[in-house]
Parts: sequence; structure tokens; C-alpha cells
Amino acid sequence: MDKLRMFLNALTAEDREIFAAKCKTTVGYLRNAISSRKKLGASLCVLIERHSNGHVTRKDLHPDWVKTWPELAA
Repeated sequence: MDKLRMFLNALTAEDREIFAAKCKTTVGYLRNAISSRKKLGASLCVLIERHSNGHVTRKDLHPDWVKTWPELAA
């Protein structure tokens, strides 16, 4: 979650809103998830990875990533 927090903090307020919208969520939800260390859903993790251009990966966000995406373990 630290990588997501750092990524969001590096964006302008406008770019954070755009990023969140592309990820089909809100900046508020992402900030809440970061502060509460909430486990994000698999589909949201994929969207974050895609729209952050790989700066924040599924592995960074999802504690059980190897069970969800075993193909990434190789």
C-alpha cells in the first residue's frame, strides 16, 4: 500500500481524480483503503497496475497475489 500512497501523492489533484476514475473508484476510497490497510479486490488491483503503468503492481497490493495470479510467480 505504501507504493500506492507514494504514487498518488506524486500526482496532481486533477490527475489523482483521473487515475481513480480510470480504475473505476474514487480517490477517497483509495485513501481509505491505504490508511486502513484494506485488502483490495483483484480487479481493482489489475486496474491500478494498468493505469499506473506498472508503477504499482498487483503484487504490491494483494497479499495473496500468488493464489490469484499464479502465472506471475514464474
